Amino acid sequence: MPRGMKPDRKIEVGVILGAHGVQGAVRLRSFTEDPEAIFRYKGISDEKGERTFSFRRKGAAKGVLIATLQGVIDRNSAESLRGTKLFVNRSALPPLKKREYYETDMIGLSAEGKDGRIYGKVIALHDYGAGAFLEIKPEKGASFMLPFNDDFVPDLDLKTGRLTAVMPSGWLTEKPARDKRSGKGRKRRKKKAAEKNGRKGE
Repeated sequence: MPRGMKPDRKIEVGVILGAHGVQGAVRLRSFTEDPEAIFRYKGISDEKGERTFSFRRKGAAKGVLIATLQGVIDRNSAESLRGTKLFVNRSALPPLKKREYYETDMIGLSAEGKDGRIYGKVIALHDYGAGAFLEIKPEKGASFMLPFNDDFVPDLDLKTGRLTAVMPSGWLTEKPARDKRSGKGRKRRKKKAAEKNGRKGE
């Protein structure tokens, strides 16, 4: 995982949308690659970690999951949880296979050219149906989008917190600064870029 990322960092895996029926069930939206996986996580809590939840699947309806919670037995109690975001520790996520990543691990990576030029940091990953794009924010100026594939991102190393970005001619209107620490481009060991995307790569 990127430098400085703590294994107990909270990762959002879902949100409670409101009550379902009158017996305490809730409508639940899962952000995991496999929506049903949210029922297998241990230690799900709210954003502040003040309350933990134990869900039991009851069904699905219109793209959401229906679940019951321990101690929630009526509609009012279920409705009071509307909008509650659900989190687990980063360490609770399943191990990744080779060439997979979690979207959350991409945020904060340093995007650098092969000559060591620093283009900025990854602030988001977007997928509008035509492939994944990294949103990169330079130290100064507006953020820009870069296709997330082997042509534009040939190398990626989560351990060092860096990725290699290939910028075609004219892609950027301004040239990024070189690494101020060395004044030269930094050499890096190559590592095959992950190809997957989503809450968990797919």
